[in-house]
Amino acid sequence: MTETQTKTSSPEFRAASGAMDGLREDLFRHVFAYRPLPPLSPEGRFIRRLPDGPKRAVVWAPHALVLFAAFLVMMAGFSEWEYRFLMGVVPAIPVAMTLIRPVAAFWASMVATVFCGILGSDGLWGPSAFMAQVVVLVVVAARTRPRTAAWMWLLTLFFGMLLEGGAPSITAPVVTLSAFALLVVAVVQIRRDAEREVTVQRTVTAVERDRRTLLEERTTIARELHDVVAHHMSVVAIQAEAAPYRVENPPPELEQAFVTIRENAVAALTELRRVLGVVRAEDYEAPDAPQPTLAALDGLLDNVRETGLETEKVITGAVRELPQGVELSAYRIVQEALSNSLRHAPGASARVELGYVLGGLGLRVVNGPPRGLVKPSPGAGHGITGMRERVAMLNGEMTAQATDDGGYEVAVFLPVSLSEQPERPESGGAAGGNADTVVIGRDGRA
Repeated sequence: MTETQTKTSSPEFRAASGAMDGLREDLFRHVFAYRPLPPLSPEGRFIRRLPDGPKRAVVWAPHALVLFAAFLVMMAGFSEWEYRFLMGVVPAIPVAMTLIRPVAAFWASMVATVFCGILGSDGLWGPSAFMAQVVVLVVVAARTRPRTAAWMWLLTLFFGMLLEGGAPSITAPVVTLSAFALLVVAVVQIRRDAEREVTVQRTVTAVERDRRTLLEERTTIARELHDVVAHHMSVVAIQAEAAPYRVENPPPELEQAFVTIRENAVAALTELRRVLGVVRAEDYEAPDAPQPTLAALDGLLDNVRETGLETEKVITGAVRELPQGVELSAYRIVQEALSNSLRHAPGASARVELGYVLGGLGLRVVNGPPRGLVKPSPGAGHGITGMRERVAMLNGEMTAQATDDGGYEVAVFLPVSLSEQPERPESGGAAGGNADTVVIGRDGRA
């Protein structure tokens, strides 16, 4: 049928044409296709609870049931007085064929029914033919789809009425019993397909949610680092503009070099702001304060203590100023770890450890198990993802795992190269590079 004829034909004609195409697809194309019945999954709901020995046998239960049904069909055929061997073996063959060639088994069952009707004394549907036809319909329907089951049932009805001369009385028991059996099989298939579709959709949704979470965290990190990078680029531009005035009678080449540096810094700053505009959300509001560093960590701990989380800060090593991006990431990691402690371990205490070593900064935030009657509140699951992104950005290492006492621990190492480490220590820290330890108690005092 051409495309023009399809558009001009009536809906009834298109429906009938589609039905015939479905019949050809289900029962005529690839009739002898080899489709062995696979074993059950060992990870099924009930099979996975069995020991390994019985599990290896149970996965072949469908094959055993089909072969047992073929044995019963053969025994039913042996009840005939004449040709008992043929009356038992011939109908049993299509039943066994459903294990490897289901569509061919249906047509073989039709042929076996005619064969038994000719040789037998019980008419068209003798005991063995009756059982074989019902079993074949059920097994083939379970192995294909509901549409195929409907076609097989209709063909069985027309086949019986044709051989009976239009009187359906003899075929009625077969089609009635098979109709109930096929209805049950179709309902089970539809439910199984629906569950599989729901599982697939949940998996896709979870993947998309994780991907969206990752992008949101990266966008947040990019917005925060913009302030850090923009500050340094602005300083470069200002210093390049002021440098020629600090030198008496500077040569033209030097003035031109500083002009070029300033122009490149301004151009880089402009591009940076343009990139930030791409990743900025519509409801994003620029912060009215500088991005925090580890110098603001005490204020964070004070706020956390006000919410009821007992915290303790321990500093080891020579406290010194680190690159601003490292300090910002370290602050955010501690902030997120403490937020997780408040959310998932209410009533517990937390300990924040900062270790200044030669190669970088070590962080460790550990909390105990939840205490009291307050139940933990579920979170969105973004915290660990954000921390891992910040650590990966700085080529660091991170572990997040439960502790033996039921608490949780987040351990991070942020590397800092020697060229990035200023030698100027902070006030209140260990001067002169001495490796001291400062413990800030739960009340916020050293």
